[in-house]
Amino acid sequence: MDASGAEQVEAAVAHGTAALGAVTDRDWTEVRAGRLEWSCRETAEHLASALIGYAGQLAGREQEAYAPFDIALLDEADNDGALRVVSAMGTLVAAACRTTPRSVRAFHPYPFGHANREGFAAMGVAEVLLHTHDMAEGLGIAYEPPAELCEFVLTRIFPRVKPGPAPWPTLLWATGRGELEGREPVTEWRWCNNPVLRSERLDLEGVTPAVAASLSLAGDGGFTWAGGAPAEGTRVGAGIGVKQYEEGAFVPEWGMYVLVRREDDRAVGAMGFHGAPADGRVEIGYDLVVEARGNGYATEALRTLSAWALGQDAVHTVVAVVEETNVPSQKVVTRAGFTEVSRQDDRITYELRA
Repeated sequence: MDASGAEQVEAAVAHGTAALGAVTDRDWTEVRAGRLEWSCRETAEHLASALIGYAGQLAGREQEAYAPFDIALLDEADNDGALRVVSAMGTLVAAACRTTPRSVRAFHPYPFGHANREGFAAMGVAEVLLHTHDMAEGLGIAYEPPAELCEFVLTRIFPRVKPGPAPWPTLLWATGRGELEGREPVTEWRWCNNPVLRSERLDLEGVTPAVAASLSLAGDGGFTWAGGAPAEGTRVGAGIGVKQYEEGAFVPEWGMYVLVRREDDRAVGAMGFHGAPADGRVEIGYDLVVEARGNGYATEALRTLSAWALGQDAVHTVVAVVEETNVPSQKVVTRAGFTEVSRQDDRITYELRA
């Protein structure tokens, strides 16, 4: 699984500028861009600014805020010039995605304060697709991007959006630009990058629908795994995440997290919740690759994820269910502070309460 997103950025920019290149002879300053308040000229300038902004966040490894710069078209730049600038800024985003290490995250406010290179690529592709649509709508020309680019965006930064009959109308609906049968119109929206929690030695990286799909189909999810491949339990958990996404029940922070060892950026296992909290309770499960066991990673991650869960208003109890024959896993939950509460059908239920 190629997780940089650079190729998708390049494809989106090439497709969008080709569509708009057919109407550069018109006056973009006097035409409103679809439902936006901006003219097509202002929209093109915004698009270029958004793209260079994403490249700057990644290249500068910005952690606390946006890099303090902006971009503006020169007054003498014509419409062809505006598209050349958009194309150049797209090239910079793609270059930043290709050269930024997988583990790097930079500041972006929605919703967890950071994004990785694939997240910035998905946001860049979304900007290109949506604003090309806005300008095309205003200029009265047809535009529909490739379905795979729309799906790239939806499965990275719109995890809560249930897939529709086709990716493009689904993306338009999700961003308040269209309608889908059986769904209420969208009036407010934000895209959603994946969450990440940090323990002493590990990064717990929230899984997107795209990563879940890869892991469930014998892929690597974009990670380098200790031992060469994830454990079977990780693939099963990823499959549950795929099903939740297809049903419109995927909640990023209450899904699966891949456990990544910071010292070498290798994935050592996965841990996550069986679903969103219900009646103040949430169940947690985990596994490690064989090569990583015996180092305390599971206990460390379980303490971190449980503490995060109990810090949320919706949770007062974290539950873990372990087979009676799985003594190592029983030791993990007890070391993490869980207490046995019941035994039934050869399974032990443990709880950790706020």
